[in-house]
Amino acid sequence: MSLSLDPEALNTCVSCGLCLPHCPTYRVTGDEALSPRGRIDAMRSIEVRGAPIDNDVVEFMSTCVQCRGCEPACPSGVPYGDLIEATRSELARQGRITPWWQRRGLAVLPRHGMLLAGSTMLAWAQRFGLVPRRFVAGRLPVRRGPAVRATATSEGAHVWLYTGCVMDAWMRSTHRSTATVLDAMGMTYALPGSTGGCCGALHAHAGLHDDAVALAERVMRSMPGDAPIVVNSAGCGAQLQHYGALLGTEDAIRFAERVVDIGEFVAAHADRLPELRPTGTTIVVQDPCHLRHVQRAHEPVREMLRPIATLVELDDAGLCCGAGGA
Repeated sequence: MSLSLDPEALNTCVSCGLCLPHCPTYRVTGDEALSPRGRIDAMRSIEVRGAPIDNDVVEFMSTCVQCRGCEPACPSGVPYGDLIEATRSELARQGRITPWWQRRGLAVLPRHGMLLAGSTMLAWAQRFGLVPRRFVAGRLPVRRGPAVRATATSEGAHVWLYTGCVMDAWMRSTHRSTATVLDAMGMTYALPGSTGGCCGALHAHAGLHDDAVALAERVMRSMPGDAPIVVNSAGCGAQLQHYGALLGTEDAIRFAERVVDIGEFVAAHADRLPELRPTGTTIVVQDPCHLRHVQRAHEPVREMLRPIATLVELDDAGLCCGAGGA
């Protein structure tokens, strides 16, 4: 049984092992099979030598957090993200990963009204002590009205502000902060249309390729035109920038080229900001995996913060914070 992987991409890996220190599952377990090199070797065994897709292989592939920290460390430029996503897509098609209850949960994300209602109910249940802490990380906000309101129509806005699904339900303060910065820059923004909710990133990571494609097409329809698409979630931004490769159409390629992280956008238009002054504060910088390893857009954040604060870098800068494995 084949995984239908690109042989050229598989052969790019020379098994040098420079990826190992950057892989969180290898760092935690010390197991070679749970490293990028080990996973690629398992892929080769199936594709070239006809090895079976047994339960061990399923574990190797399903435990990858897809942080892609291995990619910047790889001197050969192995497209590990493409390989693991294609592998998980085939495993999901065979029913070996992403069980029914995960698929049901992922099916809620594109249904934005249902997601918002469920999140509000969960937030109130937390406040009444009805939800054990181990089930939900942190205190969810109680939703009251829209997070932000568009300051221009789609035809006249400087940018689109992408709001997403979980970000709009659980992290609205980030959207409000983004809107405040855009207002300070004199930038008007439009919000996506009714189909512009879930970007499909979690579906792609789970191996649900067809769902990811369908959601990409919906999101593209929600933000027409040529205006830049500002994103404040690293995972969403990485997925939107991947639409060109995912769909393979000229429209998708042009759409992906419009997507920019908020930090990168602000740094590129810093001349529109009010004068920045030192605040005397100290800030610890933690880069999201998909901002650092996939978008490679983590430096603009530092450019904007250095004039106003003392920055502290983490010893393991770029290592997965744990959310990928949750």
